[in-house]
Amino acid sequence: MASAPHGLIPDGTVADDIEVDLLVVGAGTGMAAALAASELGMSVLIVEKSHYVGGSTARSGGALWLPASPVLRVAGTGDTLERARTYLRAVVAGSAPDARSDGFLEHESATVDMLTRATPMRFTWCRDYADYHPEEPGGSPAGRTCECRPFDASVLGKYRNRLQPGVMKPPAVPMPVTSADYRWMNLMARLPRKALPLIVKRVAQGVGGAVLGRRYLAGGQALAAGLFAGVLRAGVPIWTDTTLARLIVEGQRITGAVVTHEGREITVTANRGVVLAAGGFDHDMEMRHKFQSARLGKNMSLGAETNTGDALRIGQDFGAAIDSMNQAWWFPAVAPLPGGAPKVMLAERSLPGSFIVDHTGKRFINEATDYMSFGQRVLERERSGDPVESMWIIFDQQYRDSYVFAGQLYPRMPIPDGWFDAGIAHRAESLAALAPMMGVPQDEFLATVQRFDESTAAGDDIDFQRGRSVYDRYYGDPTVTPNPNLRPLRKGPFYAVRMVLSDLGTCGGLRADDRARVLREDGSVMEGLYAIGNTAANAFGATYPGAGATIAQGLVYGYIAAHDAAAR
Repeated sequence: MASAPHGLIPDGTVADDIEVDLLVVGAGTGMAAALAASELGMSVLIVEKSHYVGGSTARSGGALWLPASPVLRVAGTGDTLERARTYLRAVVAGSAPDARSDGFLEHESATVDMLTRATPMRFTWCRDYADYHPEEPGGSPAGRTCECRPFDASVLGKYRNRLQPGVMKPPAVPMPVTSADYRWMNLMARLPRKALPLIVKRVAQGVGGAVLGRRYLAGGQALAAGLFAGVLRAGVPIWTDTTLARLIVEGQRITGAVVTHEGREITVTANRGVVLAAGGFDHDMEMRHKFQSARLGKNMSLGAETNTGDALRIGQDFGAAIDSMNQAWWFPAVAPLPGGAPKVMLAERSLPGSFIVDHTGKRFINEATDYMSFGQRVLERERSGDPVESMWIIFDQQYRDSYVFAGQLYPRMPIPDGWFDAGIAHRAESLAALAPMMGVPQDEFLATVQRFDESTAAGDDIDFQRGRSVYDRYYGDPTVTPNPNLRPLRKGPFYAVRMVLSDLGTCGGLRADDRARVLREDGSVMEGLYAIGNTAANAFGATYPGAGATIAQGLVYGYIAAHDAAAR
C-alpha cells in the first residue's frame, strides 16, 4: 500500500493498483452514476482531471428538464410521459435514435427518487419556464424545468473549497439566486413590488445563513454541491487531479483503465464497467475547428477548462463511434475583455428596446429564441457562405436604465470604461453615429432601425416573429404591451455591445444506446464501457428541448449506466 497522493478525496490510502466494481471518469453528472451504483451495493471510484469537483454542472444555471417527474406531479402540472414523448419525437425529428429519448423518459422519475434518497438536495418546479419549442406537438407552455432549492454547502465541511467555482463571481452579499428568482430580479427597476421581496428574502437567507455558519448556494453550484455531499456521505472516493490515460481491454470487454496522478500511473480494474463522464471537447480548439467552425474563438466556451476531449479520443482509439460532433450547447455572450471570459446573455436578448445586427447592419434572427437555436443559426449562415462575421446588440438608454445586463450591470449602472476602451462597447447620441463605430453600413443599419421601430410599435415582429412564442415571453418585460419583447428605440444615448458565440459545452461525443453503452461504428456494443453527459452524443440529437435538458440527461443516463452495470 502507498500513501494517497495529494489531492485525493477523501484522504486515506490507496493501492497503486486498485480493484472496484465501477470506475466513473468525471465528477460532474458522473456523480449520479456513482450514487446509483453505491446504492446498488457496488464499490465505486470516481477520478476527476480537475483539482475541483463539479465539472461544467457547477458552472451551469443548474436547471433540470424533468417531464412528468415526481417534482412536476407534486406541483400538479398534469404532465404525462406520453405528451413528453410526443414532444421529443417532434423536436428531435430523427436527429438521434428514438430509443435515447425513450430511455431518458423511462428512467428520469427513478433518477429523481434516487437523488432525493442519496443526497440532501430537494427540487422545485420552475413555473412558466416554457419548453424551448412549446408550440410543437406535446410542448409545454407551463414548462418542465426544475431546479435544486438553495443548498447549504457547509455540509461539505473541509471539502467546500474543492467545489468547482461558478461562471459568475459570488456577490459581495451572500445571496442564493435561483433561476426563478433571476427572472424577476432582472426586472427590479420595472417591477419593484415583485422583485424587491425576492431580493430581501434571498439576502436574508444568505446573510442569516452565514451568521449561523451556513453557506447557501443556488443554480449549478447548488446542484453540484448536493451531488458532492451525497458522494461524500456514501463514502465514494474521488481522486482529483487524476487523468484518464487509457482503457484496459480483455478480449472484447473493457475491464478497467490506467489513470495518471502527478506523473504516476495507477491501474484501476473495474469488474462491472467504466463510465466515461468527462465532459466534451469544449477547450480543444483543434477538434472544435475540425468538427464545428474555424471561426470559433479560443477560450470562448463556458464549460470546465479541463474539458479537452480526452475521453472521446480514448474511446475512439478503442473503436467507439462518434455522433453529433458539430453540435454544442451554444450560448450567445458579451465579448470578453482581453484575457477575460465571455459574459452570458440570457434575458438580455428578449427584453424590449433592443435588437441584434450582423456585420451588414441587418437583423438576422429572432433575438429571443433559445440559445442553442441562436448558435445553430449563426453556424448555418457560415456554412451557407454568408457568415455573420460580427454581432452587436443595440439598445437605448431606457433599456440600460431598466434591466440587468451581462449579469453584472444593474439598472442605471454605467457601462464600464474598460468596455469602451477595448472596443466591445460604443455609445453615441444618435443611431446614425453608432453605425461607423461598429463598422456596419450606415444606410443599411438605419433602414433596419426604421423597419424594427415601425413593426415593434404595433407589437408584432413581422420579420422574425419575436414574442410570438410563449418561451420568448418568459424573459420579456410584462409591463410592456402588447408584446413584452418589443419596443421601439426612442431616445439616446444609444449603445452597441459586441457579442460572440460561446457555449455551455459541446454535446457531440461517443455514440451510446438507451442503456448508456458505448457503440462501435457497426452498432455493436463495447461491453463494459458507458458514456454519459457531454462525453456521449446528445440524447436529443440536434435540439435542446428545454432548460436543463443537458444536465438532466447526464444524471439520468448515469443512473441507467449504473443499473446496467449492476445487472452484469
